[in-house]
Amino acid sequence: MDRVMKVTRRQCMLAMVSALVVVVCVCIGVTMNLTTLYDENFDHMGLRTFCMFTVNSNILAAASMAMVIPYTLDGLRKHNYHLPRWIVVLVYAGVTAVALTFLISLLILAPVKGFVLIFTGSRFFLHGVCPILAILAFCFFMSAQKLRFVDSLIALIPVLIYSVLYTVMVVVVGEENGGWNDFYGFFTRLPMWVPLAAILPLTLLIATGIRALHNRSYARRQSEEAEFFREAFADADIRSVVAAMARMHGAALKTRDITIPTRIISIMLENNNGDCTLEECCEIYLKEYISSGSVMELEKLWI
Repeated sequence: MDRVMKVTRRQCMLAMVSALVVVVCVCIGVTMNLTTLYDENFDHMGLRTFCMFTVNSNILAAASMAMVIPYTLDGLRKHNYHLPRWIVVLVYAGVTAVALTFLISLLILAPVKGFVLIFTGSRFFLHGVCPILAILAFCFFMSAQKLRFVDSLIALIPVLIYSVLYTVMVVVVGEENGGWNDFYGFFTRLPMWVPLAAILPLTLLIATGIRALHNRSYARRQSEEAEFFREAFADADIRSVVAAMARMHGAALKTRDITIPTRIISIMLENNNGDCTLEECCEIYLKEYISSGSVMELEKLWI
């Protein structure tokens, strides 16, 4: 059981650290934009920086990554790390958006304005470091759930919303009426139908690539996890194992709230040759956890 706890702890630590690094880097990049009131090469500084998809996509990625951190802390505390599916999909949408930012910066903006200009200053973080770190963190350290095609469609929503907003502010309203200038050059350098027709298919292609990488990591993790549990618990007395895990958690966690690690127990049962059921294992866990004495000791202190 020590090894199970170590594996869970390692997963939590990697997810937490990678998410925290992304959040910090985005904060640095956005703060640099906000505190730079004038830049001869970019006219969207200060508060106007929030007009840019680069900034908004990075903020979305950082905000969704920040939601991962409480679950990793809870996983470290309870040895039962699990992300809700809606957070995984939200992170997926944020990562897809910053991946689009990175590719547009690399393939469109850099050749026009220069690679040094596009990847220095705040843009070093928002165009390069943050997107790359977010992709790596999501695909390799937050791959506990398999993504579906419908999740890729959901990931298009932020890009769709910004595309509509950008088109309205640039084309319909216009800079002369208080709208935006075409700072990305999509409508001044290209026929209008080209960016409108290409942006969502391109984003879907990016989302599909990220989903494939994420799901490959998920499959590898599932295979390694199943192999480990099969080697460790195939012929073990699963009732005794669950009881020992409950006593270990009860002694180590020191928490009044009892969380039964059903995911871990389910994997144990899938790779065990015994006849124990999930319901029976949960009953054993709860009974042994309470009998460990930690809950009753804490209640005495809190009353």
